[in-house]
Amino acid sequence: MASKLAIRRMSLSSSPPFDFLIPAFSQNPKFLRLASTTTSPHTSSPLPPKTTKPLSKEQHAFLDSALRVNQAGELAATLIYTAQTPPLTRTHPHLRPLLQHMHAQEATHLRTFNALLARHRIRPTAMYPVWKMAASALGWGTAMLGREAAMACTEAVETEIGDHYNNQVRELIAWVRGMEERGEEVGGELRGLVGELKRIRDEELEHLDEAIGEDAREARGWPVLNTVIRGGCRGAIWISERV
Repeated sequence: MASKLAIRRMSLSSSPPFDFLIPAFSQNPKFLRLASTTTSPHTSSPLPPKTTKPLSKEQHAFLDSALRVNQAGELAATLIYTAQTPPLTRTHPHLRPLLQHMHAQEATHLRTFNALLARHRIRPTAMYPVWKMAASALGWGTAMLGREAAMACTEAVETEIGDHYNNQVRELIAWVRGMEERGEEVGGELRGLVGELKRIRDEELEHLDEAIGEDAREARGWPVLNTVIRGGCRGAIWISERV
């Protein structure tokens, strides 16, 4: 299991679900604390003051959609585990600690992205009610198909989510390297965001490995189940990036 997670890391080079309505935020997020700083050339002081260099319009747009999708994905994950737990633990009580552990981590991820959306005034996806129903139905439906199908659901979802976080980490690391090459000081919040995304990604990949260890690929019709769920995840990501 550890080797699988290590391989995925090398490829980089480098509460229960909420039911409140988030206020309507401005659609022009201000990530000034994520920006780099550069030394002012118009001073003779031995310790020149540093000025904030704001992110570009394209970088704003990337972070806006990325954080919105992340929040929606973590919402869906908590709802899937919430729906799976009662039927699975009735027939397979040994799964309770694992399901509780995974749910607790997903709930922590959700709180993280809730806070980031609020801090940077990013609107959540308008598809929230749809994803809420879809995630609950997916969790309950796969649990009713049995332990293996429920674990196959986790494997499929976490495969797509892991790839999604990898892509975000690569993009942000490229920003950091570009700032460093231009002699700019990278903002502490940007470095912190990269670290948070790496941590969350690694926890999602641990869930994937746990699911495989619980016979996810022994589920009846696993190839079809895996393909359908992964396709649904990719579709939900694409929509949430835009709506």
